[in-house]
Order: sequence, then structure tokens, then C-alpha cells
Amino acid sequence: MRLQKLLAPGKIGSMKLKNRFVVPPMGTNLATYNGEVTEEMIAYYRRRAKGGFGLIIIEVTAIDRKGKAIVNEVGLWDDDQIPMFRKLMDAIHEEGGKVVVQLHHAGRQSVPPYIFNEIPEAPSRVACPVLNFVPEAMSNERVWEVIDEYGDAAVRAKIAGADGVEVHGAHGYLVAQFMSPHANKRTDEFGGDFFGRMKFPQEIFKNIRKKVGEDYPLLFRFGYDEKVNGGRTLEESVMVGRMAESCGVDALDVSIMTYASTPYMSAPPAMPHGFNQFPTKVIKEAVHIPVISVGRYEPAIAESALLNGCADFIAFGRESIADPDLPAKVAAEKYEEIFPCIGCTQSCLGYLNLGGHIRCLVNPLTGLEGKVSITKSENPKKVLVAGAGPGGLVASFLAARAGHEVILAEKSSEIGGSFRLAAIPPTKQDIATALRAYVNHCKKEGVDIRLNTPVTPELLSEINPDAVILATGGLPLRINLEGIDGENVMDAVDILDGTKTPGNRILMIGGGMTGVETADFLAEHNKAVTIIEMRPDIALDEASAPRFFLIPRLKEHGVEWIVNATVKKILPESVIYEQNGSEYTCSGYDTIVLALGVKANNPLEEAARALGKQVFVIGDAAQPGPANKATEAALEAVLSL
Repeated sequence: MRLQKLLAPGKIGSMKLKNRFVVPPMGTNLATYNGEVTEEMIAYYRRRAKGGFGLIIIEVTAIDRKGKAIVNEVGLWDDDQIPMFRKLMDAIHEEGGKVVVQLHHAGRQSVPPYIFNEIPEAPSRVACPVLNFVPEAMSNERVWEVIDEYGDAAVRAKIAGADGVEVHGAHGYLVAQFMSPHANKRTDEFGGDFFGRMKFPQEIFKNIRKKVGEDYPLLFRFGYDEKVNGGRTLEESVMVGRMAESCGVDALDVSIMTYASTPYMSAPPAMPHGFNQFPTKVIKEAVHIPVISVGRYEPAIAESALLNGCADFIAFGRESIADPDLPAKVAAEKYEEIFPCIGCTQSCLGYLNLGGHIRCLVNPLTGLEGKVSITKSENPKKVLVAGAGPGGLVASFLAARAGHEVILAEKSSEIGGSFRLAAIPPTKQDIATALRAYVNHCKKEGVDIRLNTPVTPELLSEINPDAVILATGGLPLRINLEGIDGENVMDAVDILDGTKTPGNRILMIGGGMTGVETADFLAEHNKAVTIIEMRPDIALDEASAPRFFLIPRLKEHGVEWIVNATVKKILPESVIYEQNGSEYTCSGYDTIVLALGVKANNPLEEAARALGKQVFVIGDAAQPGPANKATEAALEAVLSL
């Protein structure tokens, strides 16, 4: 099936675009602390332009030193920042893409360490509910100064060669703060009713137009719903769109949320693909300028949204992080080769929140553009990969891509390992899509996949590889606990794999990711589930966005939990546990399910090293951890071959 609408050319103002694929503005942390574009940042965006995206909107670009929202946010507050910006614009143009720069000021959604130890500024002295740092209220004079800075930054972007600029009025940043009654408590000309709150963006549009001209493409990004009590909703946002159009804006880039509702921006799989399309349609029907929609789009849903008149262009956010070649693969109808975003947020948002730069669990090459590439080896080797979990699969197709002869041996009849089981609980189905893509890339690169093939010392000797990559995963952790081997005790992985069937009343020992997601699965199947956990709360190892939707879902299904509790003994229908120095008994359970964690399963290293060849141990086989560490280790192993 050819997705004609996605591949059709389009136009925003005077800017002609070769297709409807947009890379939306997403912070990468690849700039410097002083707001300079780096070679790493240039390589990142060049790669996406080379992959066929028609429009790339450069991430949050601070118009003022106090405007940064991330540590290494790029800036255009100074003329000295123009030369490296010009290199970035040139790189994108050289690959056939168009580029717009997003002009940004974080307002209250920042902290002093990000902004040269200055105090954040905002419309009012009201803290962001998440950061909880009280900002300075901007004087009327300062407001007009910042308006002027937006225009000056737009001029710098134009001098640098940008095809247009976008004003960031979404996600709870400064422009959004002025527009929102949730953040704007002013009583002067920039506050109060709709017209007062909209004066700030209107004056910014006027200032930019005056300085860059009427025919220079100007976009406006705003959220149709802030998802906070007392914030702006779709009802008012329709008029926001009309206001922007009346001020000469050429296109609307419609998003959602503030920091207080972040899970809706980096939405996990609990939110359906294309979940913003129909609210976006309401705004599109109210204006006569193009509209960009964002929100967990995959190609088929994006095509549908365009055909349904929900939008004119589709922003592929984390999808463009996972696969920079997405447009090229759609054009070639190679859908089976697309590396999908699985909504985990482990390496994109997760690393960014820790001050690191952007990466991707599914595609470990992301964020390393310009530093790492898989090229044909001058000394190809025979490589044996043991284990077909995510680490083993990634190692296999990357090694084969590098020209090595690769044999992938998996002891079971299915690929995926524990990652395959992770796709079984509710909302986790996208994981299976990633595994499918991995297998297809293995086949494309000529990997010899052998299922039902446990790697033994004998097989090692028979194959006699030049290098061995051990990705044998982990095993469910068992502890020294009385009653743990009882007939009423099962491991969570056996339930997810369908090899064992629990009763109707279940006690889950362990409230980490495996425990809570298995509980979610069991509750959906009308089981009564109680979780008992040693730590102060459950699901503490879940990423924040998935957890935001998971906890209410557990409550809705009646799942209960006991925390700060250590199980001391398992009985036929109950357990004895200790909490705050006292012992208690909870009883009435048909089945006790264990989700105590994972221990490394690495039985082959000694035999492999005895061959005297290269040996790499990756993923849970080396040290239990999240899947992104397995795929990153797979890349490192291949680069070391």
C-alpha cells in the first residue's frame, strides 16, 4: 500500500516542501552550555534530512540567556552564535531538506543552573508545579524587551540561512505561560481576559514580521489542551489559532500539555497512535492556513489523518529519533524495515532529564551520528551470537551489516527473550513491532538465524567462531525464603509466557516493573491481585510517562498494594511479612507470584574464552538492567570486532 498523501509535496507560506514528513522541535542536549551548535548536533540533523524528512524544525532555540529549558540548549541570543547555526542550516539544505528554527524562552520552566545561575522569569510569581522554583515576575518594560528579542533572534535565524522560524507557544513555556490563566495572573495589558493574555504572542508576531518581512515563513506551535486544572483547553485554543492566523502566521503546529502534564507530550503506548489528530482537526477547520499535527504517529495513521482532513503535515517526533530513514522507507514501501518508537522514553527523555544527550533504545546509533557508523570491515570475521533478545538481535544485524559472517543461535523456538514477554501486558504491544523489525534486518543482512539451538561448548567448538557475543539474558531471581518452592508459587515470566495458569486470587511478591506489569495483565483478566513490595512505592523503576497511566489503571482494576514490607515466609494460601518492625499475615490467595528481579545467565563465558577468541558479554547476561543498556552494549561489541 503506497501512502500517497504523506509523500505528496506541500507548502507553508512561500516555503515548498517535498513531502508531509516533519521532524518536530525536540531537545537533544547536543549543543553547548553557552548555546553553540556543535558538530554532533549538525550530524544528528543532517542524518534526518538525508533520510528524507521534508521539514526539520530545529529544537528549542533560546532567544535570551535566561530562556534555556535544558542544560545544553542551543541559542540565538547573540550574533556570535550565527556562524555555527549557518553550518547547521547548510548541512540540512545539502541533504535536500528545509529547515525552520523554533524560537523559545522557557520562562518559569527552568532552574538557575540551566541559565547561568540567574533567576527564571515569568508573567507572574507563580512556580511551575513540577520544578517548584518561584520565578521573578517580568516588569512591563521587560516584557517588551523580550518581545524585541524574539524579533532579533528571527533575524539571526534568517541570516544563518533558515527557511523560516517558529514561535514556541506550547508545553508551558513563556509564551504559553502568558496565554494561560493557569500561569498568568497579571492585571496589566498582558493579563486578564483572552485579549490581554494573547497580547504577548501577537506582539511577538508583529515584531518578527516587521524585522524579517511579510514573505518569510512564520509558524506557531501551541497546545490545544494544557491538561492542567484551570489551564487552556480546546474551546479557547480554536480562537488562539484564529488569532495567530490574523497576525500573519503561515502555519499552526498543534501540540498538547505543560510540564505539569508531561506524559501527554512524550506519550507512552497507553495513548493510541495519532491520539491528537481529531482535536487538531477542530482547529484546522477554523483556519485557512496549514496545520501540523503531532502525537505518536506511525505512517498508516499519519496517512489516515491527512486523508481525513485532520492536518496538512505530520510531525514524527520520537519516530524520527528511532528511525531517521522513516520517509525513505515509506517511499520505498519498506515498512517492515522501519525501526519503530515503542514509547519507552528510556533513552530519549530519560537521558535528557539526567543531563545527557538524546539516544534511543530501539536504535542505539541515534545520538552518535558523526561519531559512529557501521561500515564494511577490512577483516571480516565469523561471529557467533548466543541469544536472540534485543541485544543479540541488534548485535547480529549490525555485525552482518559490517560484513561479518553471523550465526545467531537461540535456544528457544521464538526470538525476543524476556523482551518478547514484555510486549504481553496491556499497552506494551509496540515492543513486538521492534522485535519484528530486528528480525527483518537480520534477514536482510544475511544473518543465519538458528532457533531451537542452545549454544553448548560442543557447538562452540564445532562452529569455531572468531568472535562470540553472549546475549543469553537473565533468569528469574530466587531468594532463600521458606515456602518459595511450594506448589502455589509461580514466576511472573511463566504467567506471561502462558506456560502456567494462576488462580483467581493472586499475591505478587515484587512491585518493580515486571511485577506491576504482570499485575496489570492479570487484573485485565479479572484476577484479584495484591502486590507486596519492599520499597516505599510500586513501579519506581517505570519511566514517569508510562507510570502516569499505569497506576490509575491498576487502581481502576482493584489492584491493591502493600509497601515497605518484606516477605518472611510463604504458606499454602498466605504469606507472613514484616513491616515497620512488626509481623503480619495476609491470606486467602490461590497463587503466589514471584517478581523478585533478574540474575545474570552467563554459563558460556568460560568455554568461549577457552577458544582464545574475542568474547563479549552483553545485556542481562553481563548485568541485569533495562533493555536500552543491552542494545547499547550490542553496538559497542560490534564496533570492537
